[in-house]
Amino acid sequence: MPSSPLDVIGDGDDFVHLDYAASAPCVRAAADAVAGLLPRYGSVHRGTGVRSQTSTLAYELARDVVAEFAGARSGDTVIFTRNTTDALNLLARALPPGTTTVQFDGEHHANLLPWPNPLRLPVPSAPCSPGDLVIALKTALDGLTGPVVFTVTGAGNVTGEVWPVRELADVAHSYGARVIVDAAQLAPHVPVDLDDLGADYLAFSGHKLYAPFGAGVLVGRSDWLDAAEPYLAGGGASAAVGDRPGDLTWATGAARHEGGTPNLLGAVALAAVCEALTGAGRAALHEHEQRLLTRLRGGLAGVPGAVEVSLFGPDHPRVGIVSLALPGHDPAEVARRLGREHGVGVRAGQFCAHPLVRRLTGTDRTGACGDGGPGLLRISLGVGSTGEDVDRAVTALAAVLGTVRT
Repeated sequence: MPSSPLDVIGDGDDFVHLDYAASAPCVRAAADAVAGLLPRYGSVHRGTGVRSQTSTLAYELARDVVAEFAGARSGDTVIFTRNTTDALNLLARALPPGTTTVQFDGEHHANLLPWPNPLRLPVPSAPCSPGDLVIALKTALDGLTGPVVFTVTGAGNVTGEVWPVRELADVAHSYGARVIVDAAQLAPHVPVDLDDLGADYLAFSGHKLYAPFGAGVLVGRSDWLDAAEPYLAGGGASAAVGDRPGDLTWATGAARHEGGTPNLLGAVALAAVCEALTGAGRAALHEHEQRLLTRLRGGLAGVPGAVEVSLFGPDHPRVGIVSLALPGHDPAEVARRLGREHGVGVRAGQFCAHPLVRRLTGTDRTGACGDGGPGLLRISLGVGSTGEDVDRAVTALAAVLGTVRT
């Protein structure tokens, strides 16, 4: 069978990887793009030789591809970063002084911790509805003065549930707030578009998107980014440097926040996957994943001692992520046994979303999973997942839970 750009590198090993939400494996498109550039890559924006010119062209073409993938508009900037966390920290540093950041406490730490002047809202008690979130956001925004941003996940990394981003964005915009979307878990599963989401800014990671070479991206309105101090002061970010400290002119556009030699291979790998996903037909990929998700959830429903957790209820749209409470069992030990005894790789813990996991597990304890703290077991799917993988995971979990002492 001919290879596909979305074939997973290393697929076929006697090990089932169901931890896509942490890091998705590399696909052929990313590996081929990097392999093709390795014999001739050089410094980006820093030379007149063939290697430098080739690399500069490849880097800027990658930016164009990612811009199209994210639905970038005229006047938007596309900045390459290390990952989503880096992108959101960059944007947090670029906010105007005195900006209030409104957020729900169901966010991944990358979208919970970097923001100045945070106004953190509790997620309404589960099961909640999109309407509950809208009411909570309206109440929070009413009466706020000065610059305001609202930042929200596109799809939760714990439950996989898709958040009502557009409805929330419309509310935020009606109060004059800008909207930031953490699309780290959304972009690998469904198309993302700034206008469709109602977003002013969008961030996502290469390593969640089958391009594990340390690249991420921030896409969005350029005015605040061009007015802010560079994220990294140094070469590339500086347009002109005088003889005295402070006598300098910073670059504008993406270069202002891409100081130092950029990660060319990461950018090229990320762009290659964006192109491959678009060309493969996102609707068909999504339908396949949803069939696997239904099969997984149906199988897990029959495993005694495994309870699926949810914010919005069992029928709410979600991407290929399921998290389970395991009453009486240590999720960390269950995950270790799944890997060691059954060759099934999953994730246990709090998934860098500690407040949400405490909410979902009904505890106020802190500390690490496996060390007295709360925890869940997460199973996540991607383009390399199969029905056989799902069945093997369900069977293995049933076996482990049937032999773990409570």
